Amino acid sequence: MIGIYLKERRSWILLFLTLQLVALFIAYLDTTIPYRAILYYILLSSVIFVLFLVLRYHQETKFFKELAERDHNLDLTTIPDPDRPFEFIVEENITQPIEQLKAQSTAHTIQLEQEKDELLSWIHEVKTPLTAMDLIIDRINDQKLKSQLKHEWLRVHLLLDQQLHQKRMPFIENDLYVEKVELEPLLFSEINTLRSWCLQKGVGFDVDLTETTVLSDAKWLGFILRQLLTNAVKYSEEGSEIMISSSKEDEQATLSITDSGRGIDARDLPRIFDKGFTSTTKHEDHAATGMGLYLAKKAASPLQISMDVQSKLAHGSTFTLTFPKANEFIEIQGV
Repeated sequence: MIGIYLKERRSWILLFLTLQLVALFIAYLDTTIPYRAILYYILLSSVIFVLFLVLRYHQETKFFKELAERDHNLDLTTIPDPDRPFEFIVEENITQPIEQLKAQSTAHTIQLEQEKDELLSWIHEVKTPLTAMDLIIDRINDQKLKSQLKHEWLRVHLLLDQQLHQKRMPFIENDLYVEKVELEPLLFSEINTLRSWCLQKGVGFDVDLTETTVLSDAKWLGFILRQLLTNAVKYSEEGSEIMISSSKEDEQATLSITDSGRGIDARDLPRIFDKGFTSTTKHEDHAATGMGLYLAKKAASPLQISMDVQSKLAHGSTFTLTFPKANEFIEIQGV
């Protein structure tokens, strides 16, 4: 800060040095002026000037030192109190934009909250006619038409469910209830949701659960499984089988979902959990949104569930969920 201050006041210092040189030059030209007296004046004035600089340094840099040390945030209470006219100008030019930005941010947040609430309300309202539509479809006798309508109905249902959980995702910590969850009923409930689609494609399930309970939130774990099972069914070949197994390794429960579908290209594996990413090999897959795995990964994070994938192109994929250890139960409950 001393170097910055001297650089800022260099015009003062140059002016002072110029005046001293002028005094010496006058003494040199006018022999009636004692040269020793001029040197004494220069020495005395230099000492006074240095003391003046030191005093002014502490007075003038206090505000800017505190300003430089504050965190770069929008907290106006961390801005030091000004004492001098120029400091008031600086303080005013900092606080006014921050106050305007905060006001705009609050207005935008309120607007986004309103839009989110309206969308959630709309999704819940749409579920009523969807349920009625499902009952109407069940009354259709033409099995082929019924199967096609069920498939399209399921697509709409899953997209709405995905949108609903996406809007709830920023507040997931407020919605968690971690407990021991029975895997079998949760899995069969999600498989049953996809039953019409599986029947249409002739896809079956082979479930082998060595580990039957895990530590998690049943609702959000169901959402994660829904995304993985939907992907497995979507990319499985007709007449194939999806393997679901659980085990315990190093005191941690794991759940694996294996399909024999088209698999994932090695260059795509690091990006499959990125928002909006679909594929670099199947550009014609216009139905893919690139949101399912992204949301599943995002929902798994606060539950301390690690999600890994092993895949080979044209040889299927295996998604593995690794649940937290039992001694981490209390830590998760604090979320």
